[in-house]
Amino acid sequence: MKGFLLLLLLLPPLASAATNTSTSTIVRDVEGKPLRRGHEYYILPVIRGRGGGLTLSQRDETANTCPLYVTQESHETSNGLPLTFSPVHPRDKLVPLSTDFNVEFSAATICVQSTVWKLDIDVATGRRCVTTGGAKGDPGRHTVSNWFKIERYGSDSGNGKDYKLVFCPGVCNFCKVLCGDVGIFVEHGRRWLGFTDMPFPVMFKSAK
Repeated sequence: MKGFLLLLLLLPPLASAATNTSTSTIVRDVEGKPLRRGHEYYILPVIRGRGGGLTLSQRDETANTCPLYVTQESHETSNGLPLTFSPVHPRDKLVPLSTDFNVEFSAATICVQSTVWKLDIDVATGRRCVTTGGAKGDPGRHTVSNWFKIERYGSDSGNGKDYKLVFCPGVCNFCKVLCGDVGIFVEHGRRWLGFTDMPFPVMFKSAK
C-alpha cells in the first residue's frame, strides 16, 4: 500500500500534462499572448507594403447592396476593423490552431444582418469570397460555410506568430466541402478576401 501511494506522488498531475500539451497548439498574437475567445483583435498582413488590416466593403459601389464583403485596407497604416473569434467548442477559452471557429467584426453596418464571416459564391464572377451575414455557433450542415481555421504559415512558422487563414470546416462529417487557403485577390483596384492560390500570411494584434 505504501509503495502504491509513493508511486502516485511521483507521477505528474494529469491536468498539468494536458495543459502543457494544449498550450503548444494555441494561436498567439504579436506580443506572444494567446488569442482569447471574445477578445478584439486586428488581422494584419505579415509582409509590409501589401495593405493594412481587414474591413468591410460593398461589392458593388453603385448600389446599396448587402451582404458586405471582407476586404483589405489599401494603406498599411490602417488596422482595419476589430474582430473576435469564437471556437466551435464552448469550453475553449483560447483559440486553438487547426480548429473551427466563427469570426465576427465588432462593428455596426448599414446591413440588417450579422457581421459573422461566411464563405459565399459571388454570382457575377463565380469566385468564392468571404462575406458577412453568417450565423454564429450551431455547428452542422446548415452553418458549414461559417467556420474558418488558423494554420501556421511557413515550414518552421518563422517567429511562431505568422499564420494563415483557411476554410476547411469539420463541423459536418457527411458534408462535402472544398477546402482552401483564404487569401487576398485584387479586382477593380480593390483587395478582396476569398479563395486564392497563395495564402495570406497574417498576424494578430490586440485591439485593446
